[in-house]
Amino acid sequence: MSANGVAISGPPVPGEAQILAPAALAFVADLERRFGGRRRELLAARPALRAALLGGDPHLLADTAAIRSADWRVPEAPRDLDDRRVEITGPAEPKMMINALNSGARVFMADFEDALSPTWPNIVGGQLALRAAVRRSLTFDGPDGRAYRLAERTATLVVRPRGWHLVERHVVVDGAPASASLVDFGLWFWHNAAELIARGSGPYLYLPKLESHLEARLWNDVFVAAEEAVGIPRGTIRATVLIETLPAAFQMDEILWEIRDHAAGLNAGRWDYLFSTIKCLRDRPILDLPDRAQLTMTVPFMRAYTERLVRTCHRRGGHAIGGMAAFIPSRRDAAVNAVAMAKVREDKERESRDGFDGTWVAHPDLVPLATSIFDAVLGDRPNQKDRRPEPADPASSGAIADLLAISVPGGRRTEAGLRANISVAVTYLDSWLGGNGAAAIDNLMEDAATAEIARSQLWLWRARGDRLDDGRVVSAELYRTIRDEELARQRRAGSVAGTPAASEAGPGRHLSDAAALLDALVLDDGFAEFLTLGAYEQLD
Repeated sequence: MSANGVAISGPPVPGEAQILAPAALAFVADLERRFGGRRRELLAARPALRAALLGGDPHLLADTAAIRSADWRVPEAPRDLDDRRVEITGPAEPKMMINALNSGARVFMADFEDALSPTWPNIVGGQLALRAAVRRSLTFDGPDGRAYRLAERTATLVVRPRGWHLVERHVVVDGAPASASLVDFGLWFWHNAAELIARGSGPYLYLPKLESHLEARLWNDVFVAAEEAVGIPRGTIRATVLIETLPAAFQMDEILWEIRDHAAGLNAGRWDYLFSTIKCLRDRPILDLPDRAQLTMTVPFMRAYTERLVRTCHRRGGHAIGGMAAFIPSRRDAAVNAVAMAKVREDKERESRDGFDGTWVAHPDLVPLATSIFDAVLGDRPNQKDRRPEPADPASSGAIADLLAISVPGGRRTEAGLRANISVAVTYLDSWLGGNGAAAIDNLMEDAATAEIARSQLWLWRARGDRLDDGRVVSAELYRTIRDEELARQRRAGSVAGTPAASEAGPGRHLSDAAALLDALVLDDGFAEFLTLGAYEQLD
């Protein structure tokens, strides 16, 4: 399929004629031609920006000081995006979308990024599901005969496109793969913006993986072009930016400023933030991280990050949205549930006390708990933007140093932590290569962000020769030994469950490829920017 310099490849997908209509593809192609070159330039500039911000004496950008000191605010939130006390996230897949929209959460984020494996059927199918959800015609009939339908009242829909670093190889514009961000945004916006407005809502977005305010400026220019193309007022699009990279934590004001006509707020994307911290500081001795399980939101450098986010959002009139509760309640193990739910409660109570206007959960069963906690703080108010924690001057050297005090008092590196990282990474990659980007592993909803933490810790410990608490060095040999043990365990578990690794379907089908990918991520001298870049070459 091709037209006007746009070529579409990939297997036939139901509904593609509707989603890939000539006018929609022409809109995407126009965005790519206008903004694709800037995207590539900004990606190439990322290493230099990281070095400028974080190398030597870390600092805020000097040439944006006037933005930080000026008194300005983002626009008031639209009516259906003002109360965001609980948001649920999940991949743009029909069954999960229906369950999430019906969950009682105020907002549902349909994800094309960390929680979706970007197979071509998933991308086209996700766009088709979004189109149906907006028009309230989305249905799903399960193989067990169960019918899934939208309730009368549903959550406000927000969409997260893929990050600037990714391409969509099945959409080729003028001979080159198009930006995955522009494909996801362009198809969704073209099909749904006018319909959302007609139904009293609007085109709302989450923006992932930004590393600079210049990348936010690029998104803002895309928004202006899109609004002009379909004839809607500037500022109709509203975007919440995930602060999930270390460089972005130094540019929160600037990021909101760049998209200010379209800004809704910021989100503490804490798992990717931990991954970015490792990536950006991996060569510096200040980075001293224990097992992933000990990297909670109460450790000092994570507290500094979230406090800065709440303070910035409320000063500027935007929503501050808290982090993910990834626990998946078990219907079989009450003891596991009790312990995990207590941790979720503690986490959400802390966020609500700290001034966050809402929080994220990954499972519908967590919505009532999170809602009750934020209800206790907010009452009938839609948010608590009037609350502005005011510690030391956020531009002070002390505040900056707090962001970079990357250590955990009493933290330990253990064999259990090493083993868990290997298990999560290889299991998730197996799932992702099989087309599932949101994998339930040990009662947690793991996605690409949590897998990035696991593999980056493995690389860091191996590259530096860090020691476990029992004295053993994390060497390539130790990694390979435990990797082999974990692969054997997973193959045994798959056989017991009736899905042996050699089968053509089910978990374990891609274990060998997943292990090879993880080996490269952990054992190569260089540090891969994103695990999905190499994995995407093996997808489909």
